[in-house]
Parts: sequence; structure tokens; C-alpha cells
Amino acid sequence: MLKDSTSLRTDMNAYAESFAHEDYFKQQARANGQEVGATDPTAAVGNFLKFTAQLLKAKSVVEIGTGSGVGGLWLLSGMSDDAVLTTIDSEREHSKIARTVFEDADISSTKYRIITGKLIEVIGKLADNSYDLIIIRPALDLFDMVQESHRLLKTGGLLIIDQVLSGGKVVDPTQRDPESIARRDVIKVVKEDERWTATVIPIGAGILVANKLP
Repeated sequence: MLKDSTSLRTDMNAYAESFAHEDYFKQQARANGQEVGATDPTAAVGNFLKFTAQLLKAKSVVEIGTGSGVGGLWLLSGMSDDAVLTTIDSEREHSKIARTVFEDADISSTKYRIITGKLIEVIGKLADNSYDLIIIRPALDLFDMVQESHRLLKTGGLLIIDQVLSGGKVVDPTQRDPESIARRDVIKVVKEDERWTATVIPIGAGILVANKLP
């Protein structure tokens, strides 16, 4: 008996998540994050971040929304020894547990900097045209963070918005909560902005990938 399309999609998502292997430190970071309510990428999204960092040969990466450090561990595993990750979170507890897991994983402190503060204010202090890859996770101030990301990225750099579909809520027009509206609106804005070329990929809770055009 053939499965219906919903079951097939569920199987596809499960396969994509199981395809990506998380080592002890990623598993530990994820467990820590669950305890404090941190928002972290799924294994499939993390593996995509690693793949993207390797593909770009990214030297300078910004992650907005450190969470427990899961995303940072995936990114660092795809970045070269001379690359630097700047990861930013508004919650001091998140920054603390991420720093601990980075240290436990024996990652050199020269490969990352962890900044705690109001996200949009921290981003506003970063240098123009200096980054190869930017990842955004929180929905608060999402539109402003996307605009700032365009300023920060080098030409040809990539912006990835994680959890952009909110696990499916964004595609349901009856969902009118602030997070769903913010994500729905920013997808439309990026799609219609001639400075970007973009696509949406339904892994994890959904990601938007946008390339900064010349």
C-alpha cells in the first residue's frame, strides 16, 4: 500500500536528520540547550551549515543566535584553521554554556568570539563588507537584521535564516502570531529585493538561503 504524501515527507525529513551525525560535544550542547530553552539548529541544518562553510571556504562567519553552541560547533567543523566565527546571543547563560562546550571540544579561542548583548546593537557595530556567511536564528528584529546582513556581507556572500518556516506555521495564513508574521514578511521582502537571489529549503524548521548580488 502506498503511503500518502504527508507520510512520505515525514520519512524524508527523518532521513535527512539521521543522515547527519552529531558527535559527543554536539549532543552534549544540544542537551544543555534543551535544559535552558535555547533554540538550536537541527542536525540536518547543522550539517548544511558545515557544508556551506566548506563550500564557500568561509574565513569570516557571523551567527546571530548562539543558542547552546550546537550551530557554532557545526560551523567550526567546516571552517579552516585561520577562519573566525563571531557568534552573538542576547542571553548570557547561552553564551556561557556555548563557551564551555567550545572549550571542552578543544577548539582554539582564536577561532571564535562570543558576544552577548542586544542583537541589533551588536550587529550594528560590525564592519561593512567583511563576512562570507551570516546565519540568523531569532525572529525578533528579523527585518532589521536582514538589512544589516546585506551591509555586512561581502559581494557573493550568503545569508541563511534558520527556522524561517517555523516548522510549517509560516505557510499557514491563519497563524498570526508575531514570530510567524515576522518570518513570513521577511521571506517576501528577500524574495522581492533585487539585491538578493534566494531559495527556501524545507529542512529542519525551514531555511532561507540568500546570495548577495553584485
